[in-house]
Amino acid sequence: QVQLVESGGGLVQAGGSLRLSCSASDGLFRMDSAGWYRQAPGRRRELVAFINDMGVTNYAASVSGRFTISRDNANTVYLQMTGLKLEDTALYLCNSFGTTSTTPRRGYWGQGTQVTVSS
Repeated sequence: QVQLVESGGGLVQAGGSLRLSCSASDGLFRMDSAGWYRQAPGRRRELVAFINDMGVTNYAASVSGRFTISRDNANTVYLQMTGLKLEDTALYLCNSFGTTSTTPRRGYWGQGTQVTVSS
């Protein structure tokens, strides 16, 4: 069973930066598309950024110009966050579709990493 593990969250002042990482536990996992979502208490989960297998990216309007999603050639996806605002405070979750040598294409979720922006 592939597990996605996020890291890089934390407490940061408004205007600061963080870089989130999401890696697959299975070294044979071949990631094609991936996305970062976030969920704040009492709010719906929302898509923040997405990258497909060709490297084409898409962003929520609220983060466009401040966040950048990227990936390496293996199975790690990143979210560089700059100019953080109080409203960016949320649990950030990674979602990825891919295959392994024994598993057909399917999606996986990580457990999330907390980002808290203070004034």
